[in-house]
Amino acid sequence: MTGVRVNRTQRGPGRPREERVTGAVLSAVLDLVAEQGVSAVTMDAVAARAGVSKPAIYRRWPGKHDLFIAAAETRVGVLSVPDLGDFRAELRAVLDARVEVYRMPGTARLLAGMVVAAEEGGEVREAYLRYAARIMSETRKILERGIARGDVRADVDVQAAATLVAAPLIFRLMIEQELPDDRFAADLADMIARAVGAA
Repeated sequence: MTGVRVNRTQRGPGRPREERVTGAVLSAVLDLVAEQGVSAVTMDAVAARAGVSKPAIYRRWPGKHDLFIAAAETRVGVLSVPDLGDFRAELRAVLDARVEVYRMPGTARLLAGMVVAAEEGGEVREAYLRYAARIMSETRKILERGIARGDVRADVDVQAAATLVAAPLIFRLMIEQELPDDRFAADLADMIARAVGAA
């Protein structure tokens, strides 16, 4: 993954002790999801696993969904792909980064929990939609860069194409119950590049 950076957001104050508490809490969420599933993520369970008080958690995240999204973003965060001068190369960088994360223990459960939670509607749904928009932002960026460069068709629907990039990995992981691998990423990059590439 040459030059790809993952910006994993951790909310909370910047002091060293506060950062340790934040890290311990978010790690506890991911551990609980990996071991027992999303239903195991309660404020009591997270506090016990992280070794912190519940008030310390509520000071950083007002509700369970805020905490869950923050933890998810430490696992599936925003990518930053440099301009490689070629859409397919940049697309492959995105896919390789996601494959690496999706192969980690607990990621399938984490994604499944997010899908279910997003169905609650209202502010909760909006929070998950904002998270999804953040993690797909780099895919949209490389598509727009490709259009400007001329190696992606000018008439491509950027949002639809970004969904086309994200969906197969999630389907392979959660529905087909198979871990995506490098071959899958390479084949997917080829197919998408052909579908949106300029003649």
